[in-house]
Amino acid sequence: MSDVRVVVGPGVVADPTLLSEVAEREFAALGVKGHIRYARTVDELRPDGGIPVILPGPDPAARALMSEPVGPVVWLDLTRDDRVSPGKDARHLHGRGVDGLAWAIRHAVHRTRHNARRITYGPHPDQWADLYLPPTAEPPSAGSASGGLPVIVLVHGGYWRSIWAADLMEPLAADLVGRGFAVWNLEYRRPDLHGWPATTADVAAGIDALAPAVEPALDLDRVAVAGHSAGAQLALRAAADGARVALAVSLAGVLDLVEGERRWLSSGAVASALGPDTQVYGAASPLARLPLKVRQLVVQGSGDDLDLVDFSRRYARAAKESGDDLTYLEMSGDHFAVIDPATPIWRTTAVAIANALR
Repeated sequence: MSDVRVVVGPGVVADPTLLSEVAEREFAALGVKGHIRYARTVDELRPDGGIPVILPGPDPAARALMSEPVGPVVWLDLTRDDRVSPGKDARHLHGRGVDGLAWAIRHAVHRTRHNARRITYGPHPDQWADLYLPPTAEPPSAGSASGGLPVIVLVHGGYWRSIWAADLMEPLAADLVGRGFAVWNLEYRRPDLHGWPATTADVAAGIDALAPAVEPALDLDRVAVAGHSAGAQLALRAAADGARVALAVSLAGVLDLVEGERRWLSSGAVASALGPDTQVYGAASPLARLPLKVRQLVVQGSGDDLDLVDFSRRYARAAKESGDDLTYLEMSGDHFAVIDPATPIWRTTAVAIANALR
């Protein structure tokens, strides 16, 4: 694999030593070689080989490079900028602060290591999914009993805010492909920029876009939708609305929107996403939609936000009382342990998903 080359543009407001510490830590964690350099001019920002991660900074000429077709660059803004439309094959991460450099390096390395096919399901730049297939995937033969590969639809979280994107779920995609699943890592328009109806419509449309025409090796009778955090709310909401899935999985999910708004979860994330009309919360809240009449797996780390632990436990109890087929799995771990392939809670979850889709 080529080296990761992080280039910091003129005018980036961040401590150079801290940026170097973040980059070096991520290089070591990913087992890659890399280096970081500081550009004095805009011309020095252009990719010069390797796996490029570029922090363009505030210079208008530097920012204009992001819309050019310069290849598979990961552009990183430490601050939020919703106006960027990156050029062909480029990616834009923004609004995650200095820690965003770690996410950008992970995303750049993941794109090099794992070959995913990007498929659009609508005209907006955020209406797409990355399709991952195991290396040996083949179309099912006539009369095949299995009908092809089981599929996991991944729905990322981030409290419905646009600074978070589908790259959050890339480690799970790689892990699940290694376990023999096809993976559909779904992106969607977030409500802070496009409104709540656009978000729910996109998740439904993104799941519906799975079809033999997309990939004949898929078994559409064995589809699971798995969402993390706010993505779990979207995943279970889609199941309640009739999405064609055999299993709905909540990973540290926000499953009670009514109580989530009352408790001002994540500084008012529920009201920010859904608006002030509390009647909308009932239609969107998985707890209020029971029974879902779909098999469910609810996974919760015991070291997570205690409100989320409360939501998951109460949801699991209510779902069982409603007659739904639900398995509740709670183990040691924080909010991100459930989407970390190295943790016991995720490994146990992956086995449970495989057993459910047999």
